[in-house]
Amino acid sequence: MALADTRVPTARVYATCLDPEIIGTKFYIMELVEGRIFWDATFPEISSVDRPLYFDAMSSVIADLHALAPASIGLDGFGRPTGYVERQIKRMSEQYLADTVAGRDPNMDRLISWLQQASLRGEDRRAVVHGDFRCDNLIFHPTEPRVVAVIDWELATLGHPLADFAYHAMMYRMPGHIVAGLAGVDLSKLNIPSEAEYLARYARLTGLTDTTDYDYYVAFSFFRLAAIIHGIKGRLARGTAASADAAERVKALPELAELAWEQARRAGAPAS
Repeated sequence: MALADTRVPTARVYATCLDPEIIGTKFYIMELVEGRIFWDATFPEISSVDRPLYFDAMSSVIADLHALAPASIGLDGFGRPTGYVERQIKRMSEQYLADTVAGRDPNMDRLISWLQQASLRGEDRRAVVHGDFRCDNLIFHPTEPRVVAVIDWELATLGHPLADFAYHAMMYRMPGHIVAGLAGVDLSKLNIPSEAEYLARYARLTGLTDTTDYDYYVAFSFFRLAAIIHGIKGRLARGTAASADAAERVKALPELAELAWEQARRAGAPAS
């Protein structure tokens, strides 16, 4: 509701009910948004000529989100003012180490050690962050290269905008069989902007002049996703995983952990 009158497209909430006695839980009624969801980051259904427009649409929306002043839309208390990355590293590391049922992964162990020792970057920056901004969490116009609604806001909070963008841009280094990704894809052939071009456009739209910490935040993003899937592995082993595709996601964990460590190396982690 806070984003209803901003440039960030969302489904309109018509009513909320906080009384659990009505249907057994709190609930809300929201708008049905007609449009398209793309599960493949290569946008195979779109012509080569139009494909860059869809990437422009995505970067424009996340830039508009990060441009919002939380206090101006009533979200100043939506999250803690600082320490977004530090808190997530601490919490997810503790959850990973405590889940003995899910076991350990050597790449996750070394990644956690490096993340805990690496100097935190630019933690003074703060914006409303989505937390899971991907092409499949966007509803596009039925025929136009335009986002008509951003969905799945469960991980939204106040946090570091470049960390949020890096999680989104992680698609450039992510194999498509793990999560919607572009790793190994001939971007030029598909007429998809390069990662450097995509980052430069976001920086231009947001007025960001220093992106030297981008690789650090990509490494953090891979760790974050790997930690989430490690948690799914534990729930699957205990028989409490709700998702039907939980087993398939867990199969990718060793590969994802290795990719996460590769990003850390790229961001300056030692060889061993």
